[in-house]
Amino acid sequence: MAIISNATTILDAGAFSASLGSMVHIKTLTASSSGTLSFVNGASSVVLDDTYPIYKFLLFNIHPGGSSELTFNASDDGSSHAYDITKTTTHHYTVHGESGGSGNQYYVQAEDLAQSTAFQHLMGGTQIGTANSDSHSGELTIFNPSSTTFMKHFTSRTQYISSSSQKYQYDAYQAGYFNTTAALTAFQFKMNSGNMDTGKIKLYGIKDS
Repeated sequence: MAIISNATTILDAGAFSASLGSMVHIKTLTASSSGTLSFVNGASSVVLDDTYPIYKFLLFNIHPGGSSELTFNASDDGSSHAYDITKTTTHHYTVHGESGGSGNQYYVQAEDLAQSTAFQHLMGGTQIGTANSDSHSGELTIFNPSSTTFMKHFTSRTQYISSSSQKYQYDAYQAGYFNTTAALTAFQFKMNSGNMDTGKIKLYGIKDS
């Protein structure tokens, strides 16, 4: 006997539907003194094609081996996966200190890219703290990466604790576009210096409504 809710089959003949909800988990990568974490379409059960129009990466407690910043880039290569797509981006953040002071909002031109193939920083120019309790979490959304008609937009929002002597909470926003009409087939995350000591990055696909 099937269990149906709002015209959606939840359980049928003892099997749960694989189509519940619009956000589908694809792959989780776990850092362990890792230089990079890479999501490549068709490798290790990763899907990054026209199956979904939107892909979302969730970052969980990324802890660096040393003071550094988390970055990302994309590839449109079928096999070599050179992470060097040209991007134009913008960045701003808010900050507040544990002491209750230094609350402010900033636009950070130094973190912007203007037609650059460099890795995009997902932070505000201040490195993540390396105390055992310090980490970096947030989300990155890629819109229609498989399109061969349009450039590819992205947005991100991340939270992290700075490496300064007084701890500061940062709430960082980035947005931009990959200036290519080629399909993006892989994404890579890395620290701009050293390794990711611990943490997880989860990839989800978001269905059409």
